[in-house]
Amino acid sequence: MSFSNEVREEIARSITDRDRKFACLYGILLYCRTFHGQQIILQSESPVFAELIPTLFHAVFQTVLKPDVRVTTRGNAQSMYSFTISDPAQIQQICSTYHISPENREINLSNLVNNSLSSFLAGAFFSCGSVIDPNKGYHLEFNTPSELLCNDLQKLLLTIGVRGGQVFRKNMYVLYLKDSEHIEDTLTYMGAQQCTIELMNIKIRKDMRNRANRIRNCDEANIDKVVSAAMRQTEDILWIIRCNRMETLPEELQELAQLRLENPELSLKELGEMLSVPIGRSGVNHRFQKIAAIAKELRSHEK
Repeated sequence: MSFSNEVREEIARSITDRDRKFACLYGILLYCRTFHGQQIILQSESPVFAELIPTLFHAVFQTVLKPDVRVTTRGNAQSMYSFTISDPAQIQQICSTYHISPENREINLSNLVNNSLSSFLAGAFFSCGSVIDPNKGYHLEFNTPSELLCNDLQKLLLTIGVRGGQVFRKNMYVLYLKDSEHIEDTLTYMGAQQCTIELMNIKIRKDMRNRANRIRNCDEANIDKVVSAAMRQTEDILWIIRCNRMETLPEELQELAQLRLENPELSLKELGEMLSVPIGRSGVNHRFQKIAAIAKELRSHEK
């Protein structure tokens, strides 16, 4: 399975209540390629997308509105899933429900309630987004159908501190991210926390390999030990963030957690030297033990 589909699978599991489903379907509809008064077509090669669409339409429109479904096989044996709506009355119902003007599509924030903005972004990703395997590089993009929608999406990402670039390619306005931290923030915001951890783990391995190449006398066993410890610490910190408990930690633990996320390749000694009040390796290790204990307690509550 591609990394993009792993992301889609995980964010699909986060689309749970009706508000999230409403927002997700809005993102899919708004950012699909074909949307006009005569026809709406939703297309993807993702099986997750194919399973999600009927669920979303049922949640929002019950049994009143059902797209026509078509599955075609391409030359590479890859299936293409198409959901088509051609009934003018049904198209009008969609436009009325979501306040969409087919001639001038733009984000209407009144459609997004109860913190469902992340689900809307997930819907946009389902409709026009992709992310490459982080083993090959760092690149996430949205192939948007208009300049207005591209600009709107860029403004939305800025609200979570993510800045992307734009390029016009093959009649599509592409919003792209190449900064690994911005990609991590976007994946986490959309609900793909485990994929974020996978990306960060890959980045840690890359950083450690590069560091090993620069330092000839570096011991391979020590690298593995540092990598494993950094991965565990990063997973604990991300779990605490996912549980919205980061702000409840003592300031010294918050500072250390932020430094670890920003510097996954550094040793405990190096992290200790970067603290506002520097401490030794053992002191840093003691603080990480406290973070691990908090994460363990949160995980037990989750179970």
